Amino acid sequence: MRYDEYRAYDAVGLAELVARGEVRAVELLELALDRCAQVEPAINSVSLLMEENGRRLAAREDLAGPFAGVPFLIKDLAQDYAGYPTSAGTGPLRSIPATGHSLVVRRWLDAGLVIFGKTTTPEFGSKGITETRTFGATRNPWDTERTPGGSSGGAAAAVAAGIVPVAGASDGGGSIRIPAACTGLFGLKAGRGLIPNGPVLGDPLFGAVSEGVLSRSVRDTAAMYDVLGVPDPGAPYEVPRSRRPYLDAVKDPVCRLRIGFTHESPQGTPVDPEAVRAVEDVAALLESLGHTVEPAAPNLDGRRLGMDFMTVWTAWCAAELAEACHETGASAADFDLDTQMLAAVGRAVPSPELLLAQARWTEYTRALADFHETYHLLLTPSLAEPALRIGQNRAPAIADVVVPPLLRLGAGKILSRTGYYRDVVTANLAAVPFSQLANITGRPAMSVPTHWTATGLPLGTQFVGRPGSEYLLLQLAAEIETARPWFDRHPPESALVPASHSHQ
Repeated sequence: MRYDEYRAYDAVGLAELVARGEVRAVELLELALDRCAQVEPAINSVSLLMEENGRRLAAREDLAGPFAGVPFLIKDLAQDYAGYPTSAGTGPLRSIPATGHSLVVRRWLDAGLVIFGKTTTPEFGSKGITETRTFGATRNPWDTERTPGGSSGGAAAAVAAGIVPVAGASDGGGSIRIPAACTGLFGLKAGRGLIPNGPVLGDPLFGAVSEGVLSRSVRDTAAMYDVLGVPDPGAPYEVPRSRRPYLDAVKDPVCRLRIGFTHESPQGTPVDPEAVRAVEDVAALLESLGHTVEPAAPNLDGRRLGMDFMTVWTAWCAAELAEACHETGASAADFDLDTQMLAAVGRAVPSPELLLAQARWTEYTRALADFHETYHLLLTPSLAEPALRIGQNRAPAIADVVVPPLLRLGAGKILSRTGYYRDVVTANLAAVPFSQLANITGRPAMSVPTHWTATGLPLGTQFVGRPGSEYLLLQLAAEIETARPWFDRHPPESALVPASHSHQ
């Protein structure tokens, strides 16, 4: 098989070729490894190459499952592979091998996937970009001067650049949908509890985090959710699941839907005209397909929602940092400055304030439930602007001088009131103000690659559904994919691979 043939298939298609004996798993792995070697200098998407592990898996005689033989990358955050470190984007954790597989990794292995590496992520998955002191900047294949988003930025870059057709991802504040929108991919965040976490973490970030994938085709994500969305006896709770396989949704016609849309930022911050056009364009497409689409938005205080999300987020960051220091013997100064600052603010949050902020998540859940009494889905931009430029969110140089002394003094309360902290919060939410609502409320949500800007950058649109609406979302995504295909749209090869190293 040639590389152009490899890239012409999604993961389901490649698995079918392996099952029929038309290609071997070892051949697919060699193509993936070759592509990885070619594009990594340009995109920096893989934090840990597990080549020997991949070769061992690909050579197995008993390789079986719905994705048997398909090359696969897992995210270097919470997706533990026994014997290999999970760095979570940090330096200190790079030397600590995992003692066992995480639940999602076990399910991917049982599905026959050939795992040969881990993808980059910001420290502890804490930002919507993928830039760290340890691994440097991960870059967007569509424009290597821009970010692929975060925190599943490495996964998105690897899939968009054609290393693998689908890759492991996770979403605690938009970390599947943001990278999908930045890189022209499909990303579905499952509803709370559909994909069990574990065994180490059972319900991270008060249930806001969902494991999942980023893919180039809707059917790859649908088939993956059949693999991942299986009940686990050790999960903290059980949720309703589709009675039909999620893969059926790709061919099952969707009913006519009533969809409310808005392109106004819940933070009151500017929204780029391209993001507005993206929503208006897909709204017109949906109407042409027979759906009812009209302006509407949940009745909630978006600015307070953002602060309540960040209150919980900073506290979680403080806990993650403390655990990493305990596990490795490192000090806080061994981590990124933004991580240190967010953790300091989190430590300064009084426990009553933290609990009240988290308790208010119920208010936003009820507001969205009221909206869904009238509308099947909420449509918004996935991003408030096209992918940010590399370094655009970088702290000013003065922060390197001013912030560390404040941190050493334990001045989290003071720091939380400085302009620098407000700038970090604004930078984290202003460009991505639409995604946190689905995490807070535990609702399923997806980013669909429906729009490209005048300069050729992808810019997705987001749909947020009712509890248990993953099947419906996949149905709609498949309908959009048929009406406006994106699978064969690739980033410019000239930016990724020098002409002298191009594939034959």
